[in-house]
Amino acid sequence: MKARLALEDGTVFEGNAFGASGEKSGEVVFNTGMVGYQEILTDPSYKGQIVTMTYPLIGNYGTNPEDLESLHPHVEGFVVREYQPHVSNWRASESLDQFLARHGVIGISGIDTRALTRRLRVDGVMKGVISTGTSDNDRLIESARNSPGLVGRDLVKEVTTRTPYRWMDDRRHPVQNERIDPSALWASFPDTLPYRVVVLDYGAKHNILRSLAHRGCRVVVVPADCSADEILRLDPDGIMLSNGPGDPGAVEYAIAELKRLIGKKPVFGICLGHQLLGLALGARSFKLKFGHRGANQPVKHLPRNKVEITSQNHGFAIDTASLDTTVVEPTHINLNDGTLEGMRHRQHPVFCVQYHPEASPGPHDADYLFDEFVDLIRTHR
Repeated sequence: MKARLALEDGTVFEGNAFGASGEKSGEVVFNTGMVGYQEILTDPSYKGQIVTMTYPLIGNYGTNPEDLESLHPHVEGFVVREYQPHVSNWRASESLDQFLARHGVIGISGIDTRALTRRLRVDGVMKGVISTGTSDNDRLIESARNSPGLVGRDLVKEVTTRTPYRWMDDRRHPVQNERIDPSALWASFPDTLPYRVVVLDYGAKHNILRSLAHRGCRVVVVPADCSADEILRLDPDGIMLSNGPGDPGAVEYAIAELKRLIGKKPVFGICLGHQLLGLALGARSFKLKFGHRGANQPVKHLPRNKVEITSQNHGFAIDTASLDTTVVEPTHINLNDGTLEGMRHRQHPVFCVQYHPEASPGPHDADYLFDEFVDLIRTHR
């Protein structure tokens, strides 16, 4: 079956379909990772986006239940140069084609992903439509132009958990009671886990939760619209602000509650959590031309004067010039474009980074940040 990818600038790429059939719109972006396509597909931060892989051979190791970063894929479409249908990996339980078809995600292969990536780098990411079974290019282009973009769009509400849950034994355990009893909630965890952490789910990846649990944290995940009063009633030792999709400026309810949490408990923000925290501290956000997406982004840690290779996935950033540096200290910068990658509060135990220290996929250069968070919790209990 043939498939097409149409961009709002009038460009149309024709290739072969795999996965599901149908038609979906989204912001077309590219990811430079060589591996980790299953983690990318299931990262909620990609909600609203059609993802192009720059590495040419995709699908050769299939998919498996252990590498899911959420319950299901969140991408609107998947674009590759060459799809490999013959799976060769002992961990694989199904092919990428089967995985995408089962979850209703359209894939397109056989297109020049180098040409597509160059267009997105030069002109910036743009809206697009991925479709199977149609040859009406004009209609697809018009559909791409009329599709919603990401600016001003709250996608967090589409990916956040609807009800709280505990993360134990590497899986979710729903919290049944409508009004949570804090003492009973934390007591349900093993006694060997000394620290209590509430994770605000803006689109949290599973490996963030694993990283906390591996460091002795009892992890409870709550919806993105959970109020500051509800969070503090749970009496956590620390608060994690997760990654997530879309425009941080559109998630006004989260920003308002974060303003009330600053100074109350140790706080650690990742990706969208970093952006929301920046807005809560009075800074401004802006949209990047083509974003940072991949597992090879160089970041300089200013206090240590060291470089980390990091995993990233974001299309918005915090404007460094808008930071009140009497309140907030920049701690990390991106060495490709100089954008802000991390900051910490000068008075309160609050810090955040734009990138993904939990990786999945990607290098582990920055996983020390979880240790720093636990140290903050230990110091301020």
